[in-house]
Amino acid sequence: MIANAEVIFGSGNTAGIVVSLCVLAVWCFLNERFVPAGILCLAVSLAIKPHDVGLVWLYFLLAGGVHRKRALQVLLITGVLGLSAFLWVSHVAPHWIEDWRSNLSAISSPGGINQPGPTSVGGSTPDMVIDLQAAVSVFKDDPRIYNLVSYLVCVPLLLVWAIRTLRSRFTQTRAWLALAAIVPLTMLITYHRPYDAKLLLLTIPACATLWAQGGALGRIALLISTAGILFTSDIPLAIFVIIADKLQMSTAGFFGQIVTVVLTRPASLVLLVMGIFYLWVYVRSASRPATDPRTSEQEPIPPATA
Repeated sequence: MIANAEVIFGSGNTAGIVVSLCVLAVWCFLNERFVPAGILCLAVSLAIKPHDVGLVWLYFLLAGGVHRKRALQVLLITGVLGLSAFLWVSHVAPHWIEDWRSNLSAISSPGGINQPGPTSVGGSTPDMVIDLQAAVSVFKDDPRIYNLVSYLVCVPLLLVWAIRTLRSRFTQTRAWLALAAIVPLTMLITYHRPYDAKLLLLTIPACATLWAQGGALGRIALLISTAGILFTSDIPLAIFVIIADKLQMSTAGFFGQIVTVVLTRPASLVLLVMGIFYLWVYVRSASRPATDPRTSEQEPIPPATA
């Protein structure tokens, strides 16, 4: 993942800071070590990029118990940081809200750099938008259509995840599975780029757990997780862009649109598969009685044939 993070290192994008702090915070919470530092790390990352970290924070809120208390502490610190930043920026740049709205309007307009459609400035570059809207826009480049379709796909998955989290007892294994399910869905439902997908680091413990248990489920987890990391990385995406440019595909027909999505929007497709897979495993795991919390990291996942 580090070898495929040229955009983060080259541009100094804040995603590098946000992902790092978020991963550190999750490790602190789930291992019950350096918890105050974890609270501060998650609060800072949530304040900088809430659309990256928001659903990770939501997991700890829904998990209940001491984790809900920590999530509320994170929210309090984030609120203090956000209010302080708002007051300071309002003092040094009184018209910043108008400038911000103008900037968002310009970069999100048709053909703008943040517009997910195929005609956008970054639509066919390794720095492409990777949300589900980007894939749907190949078939219909209309915000009313691709936003609606994306929400119809992602919102039910998020509701299933949230309900299962509320109804299941917390264990460390279930926590890693829950995070492995929510991180890909985070990338899909709102605007994100490949550098944000470095948050997939949080899916590796769940993949390792399934692989250690052996069987078909472990092999599938390894395959899907590897694909998720590769197809959201800079070098593989650059190779796909070169291939797509040389083929000069037409999107006039349905077959051409399918090929275009596969070659120019691979990240969106693999993230959707990844999110559905880990959500399925999480729901099946959460439907079983929890083991002793002191040994919950060894909780077995039911085999796929069960």
